[in-house]
Amino acid sequence: MKTRYIFLLILSAAAAAAFLPGGAQAQDRRESRPQASATSGLLGILRHGDWQCALPGDAGGAAYVDIPAEAFRIGTASSYINAAGSGIYLLRGTEVVFTRGPKKDQRFRLLGENTLQKLNANGSLSKLICTRIGNGN
Repeated sequence: MKTRYIFLLILSAAAAAAFLPGGAQAQDRRESRPQASATSGLLGILRHGDWQCALPGDAGGAAYVDIPAEAFRIGTASSYINAAGSGIYLLRGTEVVFTRGPKKDQRFRLLGENTLQKLNANGSLSKLICTRIGNGN
């Protein structure tokens, strides 16, 4: 007798899901995830790997000028390492702040999942662009 009630309950739930508006649609978890922005304050992480930094070149020469002293590798637990040592960064919305280590107090704007642009001390965009060039393997 108990099995019959469970069966009827499941059948009723299935019928309600089929006939109610929007009741049988699958949940899209990507849409429910909050989107990061510079003002949202949502914490995130950068993609792991090697990041190369460069300045724009000129029409008469190279397209860009590599700046090896600015290069770094992003690791686990919001960590980074470069030729001068290691440290920690914080990604909040679209702003990256290096909070410890040799790049301490440097700020960048996240332009895409593989591109950062350095910010000047006054918050304006500098010409330095850092691009993830590999996963670090």
